[in-house]
Amino acid sequence: MLLLDLFRNADLPSFATLFHQINIDMGNGKIWELVIFACGMLAVHGFAVLAIAGAYHFINQFLIKKKVAGGSFIAYFIAILLVIASHLSEIVMWTYICVGLKVFPTNPQTFYFAGEMYTTVGYGDYKLSEHWRILPIIISFTGIFAVSMSGAALYSMMGALLNRPSQNPKSGTGF
Repeated sequence: MLLLDLFRNADLPSFATLFHQINIDMGNGKIWELVIFACGMLAVHGFAVLAIAGAYHFINQFLIKKKVAGGSFIAYFIAILLVIASHLSEIVMWTYICVGLKVFPTNPQTFYFAGEMYTTVGYGDYKLSEHWRILPIIISFTGIFAVSMSGAALYSMMGALLNRPSQNPKSGTGF
């Protein structure tokens, strides 16, 4: 009840007013371009992860039919490397965007910022100008969702790997 009373008695702005105030505070129309870019990046990441998972499942079924010992583990390891590469490429893309926008004076500082925000580590103490204060939210939002998609795909692949038909380890087949 206390929280409900707090909301009733507070002079809360409408969503439109809040949105307008944030837009004025940012003072930078480029932020909306970044939001659109972030949505596009998530769509491309989702497609890439689906392609990696689909290829893994196809290869895994082929290797099971051919009874190739250890092949599924190698395919899974390659899938993991591809997923990691996709995340690193997204961090690099955010770095290039921030370099182009001149968010920080040095490229290494920009790379560390992009990596920390994407992974939501938040270790560094970065001073952003007022109109870029929302940038960490946008970058971390893409990182959180991209990692979630990747985790779900890797979980699916691991399930397929562990649910292989039971085989006799003494026969030289299986894992």
